[in-house]
Amino acid sequence: MLSVLQNRVYRHLLAAQIVALTGTGLATVALGLLAYDLAGSSAALVLGTALTIKMVAYVSVAPVAAAFAERLNRRKLLVTLDLVRAAVALCLPFVTDIWQVYVLIFVLQSASAGFTPAFQATIPDVLTDQQDYTKALSLSRLAYDLESLVSPMLAAFLLIFVSFDSLFLGTSLGFVASALLVMSVALPSPTPVRSRGIFDRTTRGLRIYLATPRLRGLLALSWSAAALSAMVLVNTVVIVRASLGLSDSAVAIALAGFGSGSMLAAFVLPAVLRRFEDRKVMLTGATIATAAMAFAAILSAAVPMSLAGLSAIWALVGFGYSATLTPSGRLLTRSAHAEDRPAVFAAQFTLSHACWLVLYPLAGWVMTAFGATVAMALLTVLSLCGLVGALLAWPRAEPGAVIHQHPDLPVDHPHLSGSAEHAHPIIIDDLHPRYPHQP
Repeated sequence: MLSVLQNRVYRHLLAAQIVALTGTGLATVALGLLAYDLAGSSAALVLGTALTIKMVAYVSVAPVAAAFAERLNRRKLLVTLDLVRAAVALCLPFVTDIWQVYVLIFVLQSASAGFTPAFQATIPDVLTDQQDYTKALSLSRLAYDLESLVSPMLAAFLLIFVSFDSLFLGTSLGFVASALLVMSVALPSPTPVRSRGIFDRTTRGLRIYLATPRLRGLLALSWSAAALSAMVLVNTVVIVRASLGLSDSAVAIALAGFGSGSMLAAFVLPAVLRRFEDRKVMLTGATIATAAMAFAAILSAAVPMSLAGLSAIWALVGFGYSATLTPSGRLLTRSAHAEDRPAVFAAQFTLSHACWLVLYPLAGWVMTAFGATVAMALLTVLSLCGLVGALLAWPRAEPGAVIHQHPDLPVDHPHLSGSAEHAHPIIIDDLHPRYPHQP
């Protein structure tokens, strides 16, 4: 897996991702303490509102940002958005009212909504070999999982020596370091083959996405994964502290089970994806995670849950979650031309976060109203709906490269590469609006 780090450009981009994630992790801890400092016992409401604002920014801003991103130099765009995030982080220690937190969080997350899809779409342009790109996806998944484990520990260590508002300085430094690393390499910036209007550019990614069966299947799997992760991330603290009567450290142990399962999947996926097609791997991952959550619901109804049992089940959910979503970049990459990748990645970013926007509050409400067993059961059913939807939307046999003609196009058109008769994998765009291709 680490052989991909021999590519200098990717090595710098991965380092940029890691330092930015570390800074974001510090901000997560600091934001919770800031909310308590400003709102006291109402801190949970402030944090819940801030997370909702984050999701709204992700859902609403990403498609618009992608529309303008295709006209801009990729490296300059990423560096500018990193610097915006660094500036916002520096402002957070100086807020005096809750509304100021909300405004700054919206600006910060809007910048992230523009940065993340453009960053993700850059990796397949840098690593054109599919096996190398698969390794990069696994490393990216590992980076996210390690951040969720390392950042809280780093924050706890730093808080021994500094006040919580100093953590925002660490966040800002992380974004500045990310900007410097991106600036240190040359990045490809594919340009559109023809000019498009703003509405066309804003909606193009979503139209390509929803017109492609494999991506509609990915959306259904994203719903499934969001249902399961919402149960884990929103309700673990309540299960461990209220139901089991254990300490804060036990919450960390349970969540570490989810993270360790996800990391294990990231390690094995490159080898698995060399042997099995994406569809089979992703559907199997979703099946494992859904079955694990169903078992948790049955176990919770039958016998008292233990920390060891919960951690083991969460590890299975984490393994299936990672196996479901990690290969998604491969689907997005082969479903769009290079110049359309930022828009398609933005569509996935928007639609997947729309799933979390619905399922995070639902998971918390059901847990509060009916308890852990009912919450696990309901989210299992919702995950199963996504799994069934993916089976129906994503055809088992996808066509590969087919030879066809475009007699209406001149031979020198960039789509043809010098020949009116050519072969390539099916891609949904203005020139191939139907799936599978029909002459």
